[in-house]
Amino acid sequence: MDPWHYPRSPASIELMLLFGQGWGIEPARLMVGTRLSSTDLKDPEFTLSAAQELRVIRNLCAALPQVAHAGLAVGLTYRLSTYGLLGYGLLSSASGEAALALARRLLPLTYTFAAIAFTSDGSMMQMAFKPAPDLAGDTARFVVERAMGAAARVLRDVIGPDFRLASFELAGPARPGRSAVSSVFGAPVRQGHELNAIRFRHALLKRPLPQANPMSARMCERMCQELLRKRSPRVDTAAFIREHLTGRSFTRPPLITEYARMLNASERTIKRRLQQEGTSFRAISNRARLDRANTLIQEGRMSLAQIAADLGFSEPTTFTQAYKKWTGATPSHSRSARGRKFRSSPSSD
Repeated sequence: MDPWHYPRSPASIELMLLFGQGWGIEPARLMVGTRLSSTDLKDPEFTLSAAQELRVIRNLCAALPQVAHAGLAVGLTYRLSTYGLLGYGLLSSASGEAALALARRLLPLTYTFAAIAFTSDGSMMQMAFKPAPDLAGDTARFVVERAMGAAARVLRDVIGPDFRLASFELAGPARPGRSAVSSVFGAPVRQGHELNAIRFRHALLKRPLPQANPMSARMCERMCQELLRKRSPRVDTAAFIREHLTGRSFTRPPLITEYARMLNASERTIKRRLQQEGTSFRAISNRARLDRANTLIQEGRMSLAQIAADLGFSEPTTFTQAYKKWTGATPSHSRSARGRKFRSSPSSD
């Protein structure tokens, strides 16, 4: 499972809200669409989904279009304490090299949405960053810069004040607007490069750390592994339901109780899981029925009344009303223009 799919602590969102406040943005504005409350963020046992954190990131990017390197500025606020047990394990590691190895083993605990590639020529260490699949535009830029800033900040906190970057390079053209950060630990932020990468002397990772404690490091890793097991993603509930509904006929509208029985969970639990995954049962079932309706309309072998029955509607008029609500057009209109791409998705209503 990719690390960005794991449930995560609210600590990362709290730092983004604090950053936003520094630019005059109220937390409520950044929390829109997350279904999170301030109480959730203060609960040490609470975990949230990657989708919820991404929503805050997108809200922050939309609120600060004029600010370049906002992600980098946020990443530089991620101190060792932000990572809880993992942070203490990094601090207790024998060397910077050991700390990096530990972080790589426990990557899902780092709030990352970026893949990191490590290369070294023996003299210089390079860490290159790429956004998680399906992220693009401002969101991809933000998560990459945040990961780069957080990595540099953690290395500095672990290795000490001697840590300096040799270079800090970002791919793509410079973004217009006011820059939130101009340099990182001695290296100017430069744009227009092939990779998003930081570089520093490999020898810095070899030094024994003054705060090293092998017993504490092992204990922290064991506890972090147990935390990962607890947070390990369950069956992707939304994907399971989508797969089961795709392409099937319906004698009646789909019922969430059926899937609760299949997954050996309560209806309330299924609703909560889907909410954490950024969707709802109604939205998934509407999408599945719309997709099947479009397929049957394009095939042209069934009448609209037959299609309505196939989708579980008791009356053709009910199907017509639902289809128009989903797409803005009637099924008969879509049939007459079936060569065109269907342009809409169903609502969750």
